[in-house]
Amino acid sequence: MKDRKNALFSAIINEHINTGNTVASKVLVDKYDFALSPATIRNEMADLEKEGLIFQPHTSAGRIPTEKGWKFYIENLLKDAGLAEKHQEVLDKAFGHNQNSYDSAVKSVAKVMANLSKEAVFVGFDSDSFYYTGLSNLFRQPEFQKIDLVCQISDLVDHLDEVVGHLFSDQESDQEKILVGRDNPFGKDCSSIMAYYTFGKKKKGLFGILGPVRMNYTHNLSLIKYAKKLFASA
Repeated sequence: MKDRKNALFSAIINEHINTGNTVASKVLVDKYDFALSPATIRNEMADLEKEGLIFQPHTSAGRIPTEKGWKFYIENLLKDAGLAEKHQEVLDKAFGHNQNSYDSAVKSVAKVMANLSKEAVFVGFDSDSFYYTGLSNLFRQPEFQKIDLVCQISDLVDHLDEVVGHLFSDQESDQEKILVGRDNPFGKDCSSIMAYYTFGKKKKGLFGILGPVRMNYTHNLSLIKYAKKLFASA
């Protein structure tokens, strides 16, 4: 029963990530091979809603994950799929062309990561020096079409140096971190995947992907991990 419910929840997550739409039981019946009746799927979705993992944003609409749901997914169901070979090659090329210049190599990789993730990417070279790219990707997301969210993100950009500086000075471990919603220092409507890196054996820094809570965590985490290996190989 638990495995079935997790499979349904994963399908809701994937469908919402791919389409940005609410997910109705009919979509799960039509697109996913669960071999379950529509009534059973509706009952399972009702249970997921009672557990606080999904909610209905509008009357007569489908469901989407709650912040609690996203965190449950990341902690229990997120898989390390590895980065696609074609994306590895693009990052290898960007890194290789600038390998002898620390700043240029990191910035070049960050730009490619922004293109591949379709999100924003930030880099902290130290607590007083930072770089970001791909903010236009963020503003293209349907979540940020509302003027109040645009204003919030614009205000965030104005104080990006403070946020990155704080994160840089608060270094805890070399493990990648995924911060969702209210846990995310960039704002409750965003998520970030970040890591501390070592460039060769000398330079150290912080970098990450910033996007809406509805981001492709599997793909973006694989980008972070691969870029981190590239920097370490310098």
